[in-house]
Amino acid sequence: MCKAHMSVRIGTGLSTLSDPSAGAAEAAATARDALGGAPCDLVVMFASGAHLAAPDATLEVVHELLAPDQLVGCGAGGVLGRTREVEDGTGISIWAASLGDGWARAFHATVEPVEGGGALAGMPDLEGAAGVILLADPYSFPTDPVLRFLSDMVPMVPLLGGLASARTPEGTGALFYGDEVLGEGAVGVRFDGVEVLPCVSQGAAPVGPELTITAAEGNVISELAGRPALEKLRETIEGLSETEKRLVAGGLLMGIVVDANKPDYVRGDFLVRGLAGADPQAGTIAVGTDVRPGQVIRLHARDADSADRDLVEELDLRMEALGGRPPAGALVFACNGRGRGLFGAADHDAATVSRVLRSAPAAGFFAAGEIGPVGGEYFLHAFTATVAVFAE
Repeated sequence: MCKAHMSVRIGTGLSTLSDPSAGAAEAAATARDALGGAPCDLVVMFASGAHLAAPDATLEVVHELLAPDQLVGCGAGGVLGRTREVEDGTGISIWAASLGDGWARAFHATVEPVEGGGALAGMPDLEGAAGVILLADPYSFPTDPVLRFLSDMVPMVPLLGGLASARTPEGTGALFYGDEVLGEGAVGVRFDGVEVLPCVSQGAAPVGPELTITAAEGNVISELAGRPALEKLRETIEGLSETEKRLVAGGLLMGIVVDANKPDYVRGDFLVRGLAGADPQAGTIAVGTDVRPGQVIRLHARDADSADRDLVEELDLRMEALGGRPPAGALVFACNGRGRGLFGAADHDAATVSRVLRSAPAAGFFAAGEIGPVGGEYFLHAFTATVAVFAE
């Protein structure tokens, strides 16, 4: 007899109650009720404010009400849930999943010092994973080098997450793993048998023409299109429309195509990085990532309108991939430089995710850096919203 397919079911809960135990109970009960009696295979939770003064009590309540098989999470400067964003103060956002035919394995990773570098410990083999969530402590886990290592070892896995953006009042790390509060490293989840669609919205609009790097070393570009890089950059900016010039005046960014083998480039193929400096004497420019000759670049600019359009377009593509069916839910990792500071109004990213994903349950946090793939490699971003979309 054939076994019936069990679909993914996700429930979320958000609370801003000032008492940590009461807040944890409110959020956990809401998430539990949304699961409709299905077993809780995994909880991903984000906690801010008073919860970080008593994280063990918060964890205890969540375990009591949801009894998750696996649990991970981290301290946050602000949390997201459904259509709401809590950018400061006390809040807890809980994402609970019943994974049907799929399963999840939580892990705690650290980098141990060894002669000549570091050794990654505790992370499972990610080969063939359906998706990975990674939540790292920025003070004790070298996320950038680890992502470069994983890009070489297991490219093309949907790997998303963020850097914890708050610690305990004592200044120690706040990572949640099972029933423990950990002070260092990174926690994460490997998913199998579950469809995870990665969405990376870098929130920047391309301007001007595409240019090819013709000479570079490390993060320094010395030639663009066969001309001294700084000279070509100035010429390109002068050739922009007045509207584009106003955009780049607010902050000039560089988009770099990671996968040089793609014949056509769309917005999501560019890794967006800031300009790190220029040397007028040498005619070179430095960017916020290593580059190589042959890569295509294009100038980018970021403002509220372009960030809004980019997020909507990226989410729309995931809805198309799902055939227009609402997903089971989503995890959202938004830069702590977004929110009111970027959009001038509250709840932008949370409300946009809810609207475009047709009210699918979502939870997340404001991160100190967002993790997401571009061109099949993994990067740590800024001013980005990365979203893990889970199919039913």
